[in-house]
Amino acid sequence: MKRLIILGDGMADWPCDELGGKTLLQYADTPHFDWLARHGRNGLLKTIPDGFHPGSEVANSSILGYDQHLVYEGRGPLEAASIGVELRDDDLALRCNLVCLEGDMLKNHSCGRLETEEGDVLIRFLQEQLGSESIHFYTGVQYRHLLVIRGGNKRLRCTPPHDIPLKPWREHMPEAECPEAEETASLLARLMHRSRELLENHPLNIKRKARGLDPANCIWPWGGGYRPKMKPLTETYPQIKSGAVITAVDLIRGIGRYAGLDVISVPGATGLWDTDFRAKAKAAADALHTHDFVYLHVEASDEAGHDGNLHMKLGCIEHIDHLLLAPIMEQLSAFNSQLSIALLPDHPTPIRLRTHTAEPIPFCIYRPDATPDGVQTFDEVAARKGVFGTMEGDAFIREFMKS
Repeated sequence: MKRLIILGDGMADWPCDELGGKTLLQYADTPHFDWLARHGRNGLLKTIPDGFHPGSEVANSSILGYDQHLVYEGRGPLEAASIGVELRDDDLALRCNLVCLEGDMLKNHSCGRLETEEGDVLIRFLQEQLGSESIHFYTGVQYRHLLVIRGGNKRLRCTPPHDIPLKPWREHMPEAECPEAEETASLLARLMHRSRELLENHPLNIKRKARGLDPANCIWPWGGGYRPKMKPLTETYPQIKSGAVITAVDLIRGIGRYAGLDVISVPGATGLWDTDFRAKAKAAADALHTHDFVYLHVEASDEAGHDGNLHMKLGCIEHIDHLLLAPIMEQLSAFNSQLSIALLPDHPTPIRLRTHTAEPIPFCIYRPDATPDGVQTFDEVAARKGVFGTMEGDAFIREFMKS
């Protein structure tokens, strides 16, 4: 049996007045989502264990069955794995956003549309100006980069920048959770202030401002941790002889690497609303011919949620249905009734809130030989009537791995 998980990051949402009280999944035109729900079995999944922040690193690794109390180390180490940075035992790896600050307000957690080539110029510049034997900046993708502090202490309170759009930023500077972490917190604060001084008038940002674009004028470190101890999925689930992950996001690539999955890069996959949905669909279909398990992640809907853009998020959801799922379903017959498909988001990213929440999300598992449970549509409300009820922990992945 081949297995495909299709993950629409942040697709789940709250009811919207503009949509007559419906959620975006209820309102959107998603005939292929609904076909899976109608021919599959449905439920809700708690992807954020109690006590954990509703980040994509928690949600996606939970979906794959990892106990967060055993493996959670934040986003930084996962992104380090994605870009090939080998961490020592005492390396503190942090996600390092390039953000746009405007006065006392965090205007934009992603600097609008920042190309990777632009981010690379700024990160290399910061390494030249601020780097040392114990401080290393590494280029990631677009606005998402990496900062490694040798000997750093992870006991920090760092706010994800996408949690505070259009809010004062000074009150969210890194703070130590214990006396031993004070030195690391102070270092990060100095790096942030110095980066703002250096980046504000960098030639690249001067050009961006002249074009009416947000400048990438400060770093924002968060999600720090050490190298996680994650057991490869192939050792936990003998059904997986070989697996692959398809994504445009470093974080998910890192999870995939630690989970023992092959990372497949897709030209035209951007992690934004303009990603090449068709190319990702083709890559997934091709990968299923060579792998038993494929994790197909699409970031676009989450980014639209963070932007608070209702119509863009609706469009992203419909593109996942029309441009990504549809061509995959056209090839179902090629797998001779030997393909199971799971469809789900990782967490809600409500348009009204513009950040993640921890409510259980809808999911569907389609198996050619399974009896449907009577649910007719794929959305947050319909899934409550599904046969699986509400799952948590590794219950979802164990169910998906059944023959």
